[in-house]
Amino acid sequence: MDDVISRIIFQSIRDGVFTVNKDCRITSFNPAAEEITGFTRDEAVGKHCFDIFRTEVCHTHCALKDTLKSKEPIKNARVTIITREGCEIPIMVSTTLLRDDQEKVVGAVEFFQDISTLEQLRDRLNRENTLENIISVNQKMRQIIELLPDIAESECNVLIQGPSGSGKELIAQAIHNLSPRKYGSYIRINCGALPATLLESELFGYEKGAFTDAKRNKPGTFCLANGGTLLLDEISEMEPQLQAKLLRVLNNGEYQPLGSTRTQRTDARIIAATNADLQRQIRQGQFREDLYFRLNVVSVDVPPLRERPEDIPILIDHFINKMKTKLRKPIRAVAPEVMALLVRYPFPGNVRELENAIEHAFVMCHGEKLEPDHLPDRIRNQVEKGTSSEPSPESEKSLILGTLKRCKYNRTRAARELGMHRSTLWRKMVTHHLIEE
Repeated sequence: MDDVISRIIFQSIRDGVFTVNKDCRITSFNPAAEEITGFTRDEAVGKHCFDIFRTEVCHTHCALKDTLKSKEPIKNARVTIITREGCEIPIMVSTTLLRDDQEKVVGAVEFFQDISTLEQLRDRLNRENTLENIISVNQKMRQIIELLPDIAESECNVLIQGPSGSGKELIAQAIHNLSPRKYGSYIRINCGALPATLLESELFGYEKGAFTDAKRNKPGTFCLANGGTLLLDEISEMEPQLQAKLLRVLNNGEYQPLGSTRTQRTDARIIAATNADLQRQIRQGQFREDLYFRLNVVSVDVPPLRERPEDIPILIDHFINKMKTKLRKPIRAVAPEVMALLVRYPFPGNVRELENAIEHAFVMCHGEKLEPDHLPDRIRNQVEKGTSSEPSPESEKSLILGTLKRCKYNRTRAARELGMHRSTLWRKMVTHHLIEE
């Protein structure tokens, strides 16, 4: 009876479990171990454990070998295994000895958990409290990043301007995380996604009976963000009538929920973001000038990706690492031809479009390297037709220097990555004073 129960537990437990004999050959392998590693029981049993798990410590500090040698269990050791498909997965390992009825050691057992989701969550929390998500080597972007702690500390209103997909929300989040309000709420509302009446109720809330469906009091985002930060995204889409009410909040911190005669106060810090030219909208009578100046205490202008092509290689590396974990594919790099294509493409959708392009390529790829055929057709077609944009001299210099450093100053490899002839690279290096003629 006990053996039956043990087998049921062994087969149904969510943790990966396997046993080995004294020679570290696998003697049993449960379904959870199959799911995590990708190897079936028949493939695993009889093999040395290092043939299946292929961890970085298999031949140096193997947990099972250490347990068999020292006779001491090991608890919660973190190692990285390589699955049958070639993907790296972090696991948490615990081991203990196996003994027979006479208490003689006959092997060991290992329990392990896939902790990739946990580590993703931990990384996400770490990124939300740092500037790690803002990845750039561009000089203008580096200046913005260096100023963010001072902007955050000031607690003044901020206007972030830049094209769609360039990273405005990342900067707003970083300002909140670095500010004294970091323990308060961070709320984002898209002013262009809601009609004016609904946006007003979302911002200021409403009292029961304010309109037909108002069956209870509902606090608005100004109330919920009290003591925290409120990001007004696409502020340029806000109707003029609502702009006047927003101006009142910015002037004295006061507002009235819909259907209420009672004035409420808020201490929410306002960050506004837009991809529109607010100065032109002011001239056209679409945006209030007084509101513009109240919002624009500090302005952050985010450059489009086409003006910082030197960021493309490091962003690609970042997205590859991100997608590798998300999609569990053993893709490690991009072909030089892919890098050349992406550097020459103007990216109207900016960083968001680049991330989507890398994800598209991941879905299409079944090898270990992203090739041009894996990219979206629009990118390949536009670059091949010669309609791509050329980087500015300053950006081109930074791009060439960054590529040379990454290629360990191998000019042939750097030229291939940049999609140009070696002699063209040499000429550009002379032009940008990276070498003497």
